[in-house]
Amino acid sequence: MTDYIPYVQLNTGAQMPLLGLGTFRLQGPEETYRTVDAALTAGYRAFDIAAVYRNEADIGRALSTLLPKHGLSRADVFITSKLSPKDQGSKARDGCLRSLEQLGLDYIDLFLIHWPGTQGLDVKDKRNPDSRAQSWATLEQFYAEGKFRAIGVSNYTVKHMQELLKSCSVVPAVLQVEFHPRLAQRELRALCKKSGVCFQAYSSLGTGILLSDPQVRKMAESYGKTPAQVLLRWAVQQNIPVLPKSCQPDRVQENGHLFDFELSDIDMAKLSEMDCSEKFCWDPSLVL
Repeated sequence: MTDYIPYVQLNTGAQMPLLGLGTFRLQGPEETYRTVDAALTAGYRAFDIAAVYRNEADIGRALSTLLPKHGLSRADVFITSKLSPKDQGSKARDGCLRSLEQLGLDYIDLFLIHWPGTQGLDVKDKRNPDSRAQSWATLEQFYAEGKFRAIGVSNYTVKHMQELLKSCSVVPAVLQVEFHPRLAQRELRALCKKSGVCFQAYSSLGTGILLSDPQVRKMAESYGKTPAQVLLRWAVQQNIPVLPKSCQPDRVQENGHLFDFELSDIDMAKLSEMDCSEKFCWDPSLVL
């Protein structure tokens, strides 16, 4: 079992674990059950899901069986899911209800708009801002009804965040974006801090590319840790929640051992100095 996992407190007052399991590419009931079981055994209590991952139903079924097995209740886990770009705008309510149904839950701890654009619209289409505004209004309704305990966004840029913060009735609880030493997102992080929004990382390993970085490998060796653990520790040591993904039980457990060591100030600075604004995933700045 992994070390105790600390929490961050959201602007709703809710506590979100600093470590969660990313479930992108987790497919099929058997693989899902095995991975969720390994995560719960290793001490994970947060699961990051999305409609576009097409695994909400499998994860929901796995949790309904595994929580009692591990002596846990629904309240012991933090579940995040996300609105599909195909449901952005006028279809948002249906998308929200579908996620609740697929997961088999009465409420979702955190629900995000997955992408600032709308499927079927060009990234430069002037309808994109109105479409995501409509989605946010829908999320606010579900939040008011208690079906979503917190709401937020993913892949929003500074421009998208400023637009949302000017118009929203409920300030987003979380912004989830690509974040690693080569993409430090300083401007976004400053905006989140000023606005009381929790900044959360995905793709902390740079889609795996940073695992072979010579400096990261050398640092990992000096701590007796894996490159993945060093990269993840760099984030959580800044109080930034991470979502490593794996379907290998041993890797899931390994990724969880982040709280039994600390990077020195010098090594933290060395990793931060790698920032060159390099994205390994998609580029939301293209979306109007």
